Amino acid sequence: MPKKQKFPHLVGSRWTAQQTTWGWRHFQVVNRKNEDQWVFAEMVAACDPSVRFWLNAKQLKDRALWHAGWQSLQEMEAEELEELE
Repeated sequence: MPKKQKFPHLVGSRWTAQQTTWGWRHFQVVNRKNEDQWVFAEMVAACDPSVRFWLNAKQLKDRALWHAGWQSLQEMEAEELEELE
């Protein structure tokens, strides 16, 4: 049986950075790279395709850094308030 692929739906996924990253918050994964046991995602800023970088895909699971989908600042603030209650 083939080994299960880590992060099978990575390419095309959209993410919101909790902190401004390279001047932007909204990114899309346009590429993936497997190196040994690591999976890397190439991120591209939604508003500026010239802004691109690679990161360890494991970081996308850290809610303190990234949130799945594109969120507005209001949505992010509302979610933070819910978590504090």
